Amino acid sequence: MKTFIRVVELWVPDRTRTRLAFGGGLYGEGLSAFRAVSEELSFGFDEGLPGKAWACGHPVILTKFANSYFRRTDQALAAGLTCGVAVPVFAGEFLQAVMVLFCGDDEAHVGAVELWHNDPDTSHEMGLVDGYYGTADMFEFNSRHTRFPRGFGLPGRTWKAGLPLIIKDLHNARSFLRWEDAAEVGINLGVGVPYPTGLQTWVLTFLSAQATPIARRFEIWVPNEARSALVFSAGDCSAQTDLAALYATRSIAKGDGSIGGAWATGMPALNDDLAHDTSIAAAEARSAGLGQMVALPVIGSTGLDAVLAWYL
Repeated sequence: MKTFIRVVELWVPDRTRTRLAFGGGLYGEGLSAFRAVSEELSFGFDEGLPGKAWACGHPVILTKFANSYFRRTDQALAAGLTCGVAVPVFAGEFLQAVMVLFCGDDEAHVGAVELWHNDPDTSHEMGLVDGYYGTADMFEFNSRHTRFPRGFGLPGRTWKAGLPLIIKDLHNARSFLRWEDAAEVGINLGVGVPYPTGLQTWVLTFLSAQATPIARRFEIWVPNEARSALVFSAGDCSAQTDLAALYATRSIAKGDGSIGGAWATGMPALNDDLAHDTSIAAAEARSAGLGQMVALPVIGSTGLDAVLAWYL
C-alpha cells in the first residue's frame, strides 16, 4: 500500500544560519536518486521551496513544479512527484527548520493536501489558497468554491481549536461540510494543523483515503496540565487499533524518543528506524509493523501546544 505522501524532508539552518542545509529525509521506494540530489543542495532565504516558506513565514504549497521557483523539477517529475508542501517551524521569529512533504501521481491516487487562509481584514471566513487532490477532480472543484467560517468544517474547526484536529469517518461526519463529495471518492479521514501568524491564520489539511492513506497512523500528543509529560489526545490507525485505550495510562517525557525530542528541541523529527526510539509510541508502532515516524511540533506563543506524529 502506497501512502499519499511519498517523501518527507527536513531542511535546517546551517552554522551561519543564512542557508538551509539538508537535515535528513524519509523516501519511498525508487526515490534514492531524488534523495541523492537533495542531499547536495542548500537554500538561501526565499530560494527554492524551503527558502520560500522561510521567507513567507507560513506554509507554502506548490502544485506545479514546472516554470516555478522549484529547483528540482526534472528530478521530481522523473521520480513521479507532483506536489510539494513546505511547513516552516519557528520559535518566535527565529526559524528552527522547514519540513517539506512531496506527494505522488498514481492514477489511483486519491486524497488531498490543502492550505487554507484567513485574513481578518478582508473576511471572517477561511478560503483555499491552493490544494493538491490527486485524481479527485470533482472534490477539488467544490473545495475551490467553498469557504469556511470559524468553527465549521475541518479548516474552520481547526482554526477555532488552535490545535491539530482529526476527524474520522468523514462519510458520517456532518461536521465535515464536504462529506458527500468525500464519500464519493473514498476520502474517509481528515487531519487539520493550525498555523497562526499574528492576526492571520493558516490551516494545513490532510484528507486521507483508504486506498492511498496520507499515513498509516496519526497521533496527537499534548502537554499535561503540569507540562511535565505529553499525553495522548487523539489519533487514527489504518489497522483500526484503539489508540485511546492503548495509551490511556501512558505518557511521553520531554526528550523521550522522536515525539519527546520534538518537544525538547522545538525541531521536527524524522525517524526511519523506530528500533532505536525508546518511547511508548514507537514501541506500539513497531508492534503494529510500522517502521518510520514523522513528529511535527506545533508551537504556540508561549511554548509547545502539541506534537502531531504520523507513521509511514
